[in-house]
Amino acid sequence: MLNPIPLLKKLIEIDSSNLEGVAEIIDYCEAWLQDHGLRVEKIQNKEYPMLVAIIGQGARTVVLNAHADVVEGEPDQYIPKTVGNKLYGRGAADMKAGLAAMMIAMAALKEETLNQRVMLQIVPDEEAGGKNGTKYLTDQGYTGDFIICGEPTNLGVAVQSKGVLQLVIKLRGNSAHSSRPWEGHNAIIMAYDLWMRIFELPFALEREPPMYAEPSINFSKISGGSMFNLVPRFCTISLDIRYLPSQSPEEIIRQIESITKGTVHVHYIGDPVVTDMANPYVTKLAQSIQEVTSLEEAHLYAQHGSHDGKYFTKYGGSAVEFGPFGHGWHGDHEHVYMDSVKEYQQILINFLRSLPEE
Repeated sequence: MLNPIPLLKKLIEIDSSNLEGVAEIIDYCEAWLQDHGLRVEKIQNKEYPMLVAIIGQGARTVVLNAHADVVEGEPDQYIPKTVGNKLYGRGAADMKAGLAAMMIAMAALKEETLNQRVMLQIVPDEEAGGKNGTKYLTDQGYTGDFIICGEPTNLGVAVQSKGVLQLVIKLRGNSAHSSRPWEGHNAIIMAYDLWMRIFELPFALEREPPMYAEPSINFSKISGGSMFNLVPRFCTISLDIRYLPSQSPEEIIRQIESITKGTVHVHYIGDPVVTDMANPYVTKLAQSIQEVTSLEEAHLYAQHGSHDGKYFTKYGGSAVEFGPFGHGWHGDHEHVYMDSVKEYQQILINFLRSLPEE
């Protein structure tokens, strides 16, 4: 069985935070897979390349979805460094560890008789929302019955994720001289007042036990004012709301519009993901986790963030996030635990071998 760490180190060395780097890492993965006996289809969506490789056969398909892009990092983060059991580097956890393990799992199983098809997808653009990567693939028909997105989950299985609602709100007040602010209406203060009132709206107070205590609401950006001696007339704010699976983004927008005279623009809406904990694939995956690790029970939980699995659900797929142990993704000290990457690789192999005929 191949060790995933050398491959992971090579993937970390490729700065895939930009389109040039994405093209380089996709080319590298394509060559690696071909060198290890896999047939690879390269798909181009404008300047965004992606790969698909398929093994096994059957009426049902399991998708291993891995994104090759990363957020920006410092130059030294593209030099992988090991400290004990930890491997540091940009993308080590998010999610080149998952990518490396998935590639090796495909190579290890390519000659075996599997009861279901297994489709590896290596995609770009996840860090920017996935529209040019996974969404494009699913819209072209590259879908499946059960999808594993290899995001870092500390070997837990995330069966739910919140939806995404990103809004830009433009507020207009009245200008005045800063020495007489009472004669104006400060648009920045209007924005602050609106922000505080949002937390009193019905959607912000809703709960969804046992998975979620509340929706996530972030004041992401603000722009307003032009001069020291002028009461600001305009202010623009950006909100990132991660809404609960049972909530409606349209209703959230309606509630916000009801408490402001500002103009509410929708920047982006992303669907939540809800996969039944009793899903047979989830049960098989949990069993494989127990077989490989010392865990008495697999940890099934819900994520606050979003992932590319959301693009499969409208085509009938059930998606989860499942990846190795890691910490600090998007940060200065991103790292993954090397032993967990090896365990993760073996869990995937055991899981895919265990799938029944359909």
